[in-house]
Amino acid sequence: MRIVALAGGIGGARFLRGLLAAVGPQDEITVIGNTGDDIHLYGLKVCPDLDTVMYTLGGGIHEEQGWGRTDETWSIKAEMKEYGVGPEWFGLGDRDFATHLVRSQMLAAGYSLSQVTEALCVRWNPGVRLLPMSDDRVETHVRITDEQGTRAVHFQEYWVRLHAAVDAEAIIPVGADTAKPAPGVLEALAEADVILFPPSNPVVSIGTILAVPGIREAVAAAPAPVVGLSPIIGGAPVRGMADKVLAAVGVEATAEAVALNYGPDLIDGWLVDTADEDAVAAVEAAGIACRAVPLLMTDVEATAKMARTALALAEQVRK
Repeated sequence: MRIVALAGGIGGARFLRGLLAAVGPQDEITVIGNTGDDIHLYGLKVCPDLDTVMYTLGGGIHEEQGWGRTDETWSIKAEMKEYGVGPEWFGLGDRDFATHLVRSQMLAAGYSLSQVTEALCVRWNPGVRLLPMSDDRVETHVRITDEQGTRAVHFQEYWVRLHAAVDAEAIIPVGADTAKPAPGVLEALAEADVILFPPSNPVVSIGTILAVPGIREAVAAAPAPVVGLSPIIGGAPVRGMADKVLAAVGVEATAEAVALNYGPDLIDGWLVDTADEDAVAAVEAAGIACRAVPLLMTDVEATAKMARTALALAEQVRK
């Protein structure tokens, strides 16, 4: 079975770990990773979502945080602070710095982001084929109004420094409209047996991937069933502040509203948590098969059970 998952962030990475535990060694998983969170810091190209997937599946993630490296130290960051070089609000540990140094050196030498990601994965052996959504530069920005007036800030600044405390007025994936899908992305979608939307942020993770011209169309046209898992449980995000960015695009923070925002032209099946069982009828009325099952990723086995349920639903709605 050829499985393609669109993923970004901690929720996507942890779901993928459960998916790997749920499938057999003969199955192939391709992950199309969000690069809209990418940012340049200290002259280095930082790819938070790609690295979170790589570290999580490769056994190098800081489990409690869900991001960054395990057994991390912070000497470089401390030294940069002594030189008065920031930003101080974004944490790059010493081990993490090495990844960004290698990536930046390879990019400067003329390699594409896809080639660099493939090379980095040789070390981590994540068990999946990890593709960036695009080799072109795309950065998600957020329009806000604060004491400095109305302005756009990088999503990382909005999320990490401001903690989404200011209302998001608009989400702008800068560069997405002219970006091209990375090599292999459209082919993977066309050849997939199943396409999955993990419980990643539907706006700034999966939504940004779908904003790259050709990807949404390829998902919609794919012969494979498309099944998503709700990142919203009981009217609140499981992790993070997805409700803030959902509000910016006019979508309620409910499992039902997220499913309807994707729409029946894009997804064939949708899993909601048992806490949102009341949403099943409305989602199914919109033409999307829906099931209510436990969706808390409390451990790998619980997550693997979620993945098996998603795959089973895909079989039930297969076109």
